[in-house]
Amino acid sequence: MRPVVKSEKSVPMAPVERAVNAYMQWLIDRRDGAPNFELRKFTISPKGLIPPHMHPDIEHIQYVLKGSYRVRLGDREVAVKEGDALLIPAGTVHSYMNDGDTDAEFLCIIPRRGEYKTFWVEEEQPNRC
Repeated sequence: MRPVVKSEKSVPMAPVERAVNAYMQWLIDRRDGAPNFELRKFTISPKGLIPPHMHPDIEHIQYVLKGSYRVRLGDREVAVKEGDALLIPAGTVHSYMNDGDTDAEFLCIIPRRGEYKTFWVEEEQPNRC
């Protein structure tokens, strides 16, 4: 393994699958030789959302860089803001909604293990994040 230093500007931003006005960058991942963890940056524009989903074998550690947004964690909804940290255990249904006026940005660290599976959950109440 070799050290890696990158600018986020050098990493393409891609739309998040099934999301509205939400984008992701793989800042450090297996292509960089990261043996245990991968680092992603998410940007959710105002009125943007990532619908409910879960990953059966992958936990998330997240840190809010900028802005504020709502996160649904199972049957609980919380407002998070710049400086907040989150732990989302594997198997937890989660979703995001930016109902603010500015972009929200957060870092997400995931373990590098096996296949990264996402299961999308049908939303019963479209207003909830």
